Formats: sequence, structure tokens, C-alpha cells
Amino acid sequence: MALSFGRDIFMTPGPSVIPDAVLNAMHRPAPNIYEGELVDMTTSIFADLKTIVGTKGDVIMYICNGHGAWEAALSNVLQPGDKTLNPATGSFAHGWAELAKNMGIFPEILEFGKSSAIDPNQVESRLRADTSHEIKAVMATHTDTSSGLRNDIPALRAAMDAAGHPALLLVDCVASIGCERFEMDNWGVDVMVTACQKGLMTPPGLAYVFFNDKAGKIATTTPKTSPYWDWAPRVKAEYFYHRFFGTAPTHHLFGQRAALDIIMSEGIENIWNRHRVFAHSIAAAAEKWASDGPLYFNIKNPAQRSNAVTTLLADGLDCAPLRQWCEDQSGLTLGLLIGFDAFTSGFRIGHMGHLNPPMVLGALATIDAGLKALNIPHGDGALAAASQVIANS
Repeated sequence: MALSFGRDIFMTPGPSVIPDAVLNAMHRPAPNIYEGELVDMTTSIFADLKTIVGTKGDVIMYICNGHGAWEAALSNVLQPGDKTLNPATGSFAHGWAELAKNMGIFPEILEFGKSSAIDPNQVESRLRADTSHEIKAVMATHTDTSSGLRNDIPALRAAMDAAGHPALLLVDCVASIGCERFEMDNWGVDVMVTACQKGLMTPPGLAYVFFNDKAGKIATTTPKTSPYWDWAPRVKAEYFYHRFFGTAPTHHLFGQRAALDIIMSEGIENIWNRHRVFAHSIAAAAEKWASDGPLYFNIKNPAQRSNAVTTLLADGLDCAPLRQWCEDQSGLTLGLLIGFDAFTSGFRIGHMGHLNPPMVLGALATIDAGLKALNIPHGDGALAAASQVIANS
């Protein structure tokens, strides 16, 4: 018998839960797209985004998803024939490298697998070996949504500096902005890409590229093949529509403004701490489940686990029935595996954005009930361990 007759909860690694305030802000007639409220509000969105990511550089908004932001970043600072170094810790690092390859760029994969973080020493060694500075950029993911791994971006920057290499540092933060600590200028990131549908709590459709002066200067000498991705006209927009290469994404802007109001009200430090507590609470539950059964963490080192998504594996167990039970019987949607040989041999729990303890503990209780309902072996005490983490916060 299905018990799901309340509000469903989506604990997928994006799109995340959309706050009611965001949905309500978008439920309105079309505005004037030439002057007035929309223009002023958009300026405030850019300002708050720069505050959240910690940069005095520029930010460009595109009507697209994170993959579009990938292409926008590359097309402004790289050109066909350029070489990049791509330390990979999951599917999205490979995806960005493949996109670069399709653009005529030559990515060199430095593989670290799906369960280990980037080793800065290996990056430094490879860059030291590049004495002719053929590598024009290092492309890394902060949080890889597929593996659930968080990379140490300051350590990566330090490795690049130690090697004395002039390559740009490009970072994919689609899954981490609004969830994980990120300080663009302090960490020495030259270009960063993110999107609105995860920690920024807005329906998919907007993506952002942030860049500093170094990247901006390189962009002025990079031949452009696409007027849409070219960020120069957007930075120096003479008219409002130049920011979007056409009509503004009106209702997404209203939604993003409402989401940023929530973020600015809570405060980014508090948001980072809240996500840390929820991630540790979920990890505490998963450790109990894994103590007597097939479930285990993809990322064994707790220090390398993301505060936005947890990837759990179960060799030899088809987890599709568990995910289906949680969704059909209880209204909880979990994430599929991405980038693993068997996408049903585990699941992902997204814990990003608009979440509170009842939602997190309710999701864990539902998974626990599903394990019991389907007679899947697991250790006891998950809910007590998870609630204790929240109690101690």
C-alpha cells in the first residue's frame, strides 16, 4: 500500500528542492524586458552571485545548463589546437574533457579513478615537465556529482604555483556553489562555471561563468567562433538584452532573485555549515547500514566526501527495487548512479539547497524502512546515529 500522499521529496543531486518562495516568484505575468524592475533586479543578482562565490571578477549569465557553461568557458579562453590537463575523479571531469575534444582542444586526462581525489603532487610533476608551457589550462571539478567526491582546489592551485606554470585554472562548481565552501579569488581560480539548479535552488535553465582579469585578458586574444558564447559583449552590455544575446530569461530571473534572497538571509557561512552537518548526518547513517550488509561508501576517505551528494555502492545488489520502493511507496526520489558499470548497483543521495532536519532525517528513515521492507541486509542504528549528529551541531 502506497503511503505517499503528502509532499514528495527529491533527494537527487539536482535539480534540488525548489523553495516555495522561488516558485511563487516565478508565478507572475511577463514583465517589461526593456527597463524598470527586471533590469535593476538582474544587476542585484550579479552582485549577490559574486559575493557568494567570493570574487571581484566578472560573471556572465547564459540561458543553458552546466554543459553550456562548460562550452562558454572553453570558447573564451581556449582555441582549437590548445592543450589542457584534466585531472579526473568522476564522469563529469571526463564529460568536460570530451566536450573540449569536440571543440578541437587536446585534453590530457590525468586519471585518479572514481573514489580518490586529485593528487596535487602528480599535477605539479606533470606541469613541471611541460617546460614549453603547451598546457594552457588545468580543468578540474570541485564536487563531482557522479562520484560524490570533493577535490581540494586550494591544493591544486598551490601545485600549479609551485610548478611555476602559467596555465589557467578552470573549475566546475555546478554541484558545489551554495553547498560547499568556495572562495574564488582567495583560492586563485581563474574561471569557474556553475548553474542554478542545485545549491542555487532555481529550476534548471541558467548557468554562470565567472572569470578574473587574467582570464579576461586571454579572452581578448582568443578567436571566437560563436557569438552566443562570447562573453565580451555581455560584460560590456550597452543594452539590457545584450546580457543575454536576446530576450532575457524573465521568470528564471525572478526565481533566482528569490533564491538569492533566501541565501543572503541565511548567510553563506551558515549555509556551508548546514550542508556540512547534513552530510555528516547522512554519512553516520550510511556507516551503520554498511556495518552489516552490502552497502558501502564510494568515497572511503571522509575528508574527501562532498557536502552536496553521497554516493553509496552495493556490489552484487540491484538497488533499483529500493529506489522504486522509496519513490512509489513513500514519495522519496533518490539519484541513479552515473559513470559506474552497473548503474543499479547503488544510489546517490543529494543533500543540497533547500533542506532542513525533518527532510534529511525523513529521507534516511524512508531508506531505512525500504531496506527492511525488501529484506536487504544492513546494520542497525542508522537513525540514532544520524539524529545524534544533528543534535550535536
